[in-house]
Amino acid sequence: MNSMTLFIIAAALLVVAVVAILAFPLWRVPKVSSAADQRQFNLAIFRDQMTELERDRNDGTLAEADFEQAKAELQRRLLEEVPPETDSAANTRAGQSSRKTALALLVSIPLLATGGYTLLGNPRALEPLQTQTKVSSQQIDEMLAKLVDKLKKNPDDAKGWVMLARSYKALGRLAEAAEAYSQASVLVDQDATLLSDYAETLSQMNGGKLQGKPSELIDRALKLDPEDPQSLFMAGVAASERSDFVVAADYWSRLLEKLEPGSEDYTTLEDYIGKARQAAGQSPTPSVAEKKAKSAAGGLSISGQVTLNPKLAAQAKPDDVLFIFARAEEGPRMPLAAIRASVAELPFSFRLDDSMALPGGKKISDFKTVKIEARIAKAGTAKASSGDLFGGINGVKLGNQGLKLVIDQVQP
Repeated sequence: MNSMTLFIIAAALLVVAVVAILAFPLWRVPKVSSAADQRQFNLAIFRDQMTELERDRNDGTLAEADFEQAKAELQRRLLEEVPPETDSAANTRAGQSSRKTALALLVSIPLLATGGYTLLGNPRALEPLQTQTKVSSQQIDEMLAKLVDKLKKNPDDAKGWVMLARSYKALGRLAEAAEAYSQASVLVDQDATLLSDYAETLSQMNGGKLQGKPSELIDRALKLDPEDPQSLFMAGVAASERSDFVVAADYWSRLLEKLEPGSEDYTTLEDYIGKARQAAGQSPTPSVAEKKAKSAAGGLSISGQVTLNPKLAAQAKPDDVLFIFARAEEGPRMPLAAIRASVAELPFSFRLDDSMALPGGKKISDFKTVKIEARIAKAGTAKASSGDLFGGINGVKLGNQGLKLVIDQVQP
């Protein structure tokens, strides 16, 4: 392996590390109880990151120039993210803008690093006779070995295991990455992004397939954060794999709302949605009438979470079928939209909208209010039968988000 290749690998790893350090806290705004708690939380994170940078510099794994650059970035973020006490409105605006900042960092840091080296760097310095300090694959392995040794001494360091997992994943050592993620379960199980990263690692080990444990991890991620972008995309892929194209289109439609209209990602995802709708026997693109109906309804949907009353838990089995559907409060009993799941997935986060309407039937947007019902069907069919467990809420308006639906009744 020549010097140029080794330099590129080392530089790429450094850029990935810096982007992860800067972008991850911005993308995932921590949930804290108050503005003061938020400031203390951020200060603790910055102290840990500075300590880690100083340790890497002292160990010789981080060059002085790279250390100064990373330190300057941390100091800049310290000023931006740990300001003096502000009112709650200002804190809210800062949280809303953090993901935009993260996206900007993800794009700008690699571009600036590449452009800066092109203008100011010295490629000749990479030639064997010119190189004073060489970074070899052996040195990269030694860096990972130090982290492994550190974790052996402190196996409860979940953050360290996550760092090791991401390093292994970047190097293509997927089996070791998956094992590291499993060691960090205390942290991974509470973070939607980490759960989807873990699922992606397992999927790559299985030829890109998401069925099995990867799908389970994605479902858990969406229960923690129903709007996590990576989880929504992967959930759509998983649904497409099992030929559940209506559900796939729904997940991707939710993600589409977060993208900039006209962008490359938006156009690509819109194409995926069209193909999924077509495979489901629906129109690839909404008709003019559907667009008008959606516009009139403000593009609204109904979402929330279904739970089972603990008093009825003994009457349900994990593989029992769970239906969540919207019905007109008066008139035809045919569902306006429906989702099928299982008891094992409870508590279950749901979203109902016009894209889930049955062929030839009416849509949620045709009514001002609807009834939302969840039913554990003992016979496995949507038709009610004796012994079913159910719960419902009447008078639900379009646009109602965060609905709490409890299954607390037994069908006579």
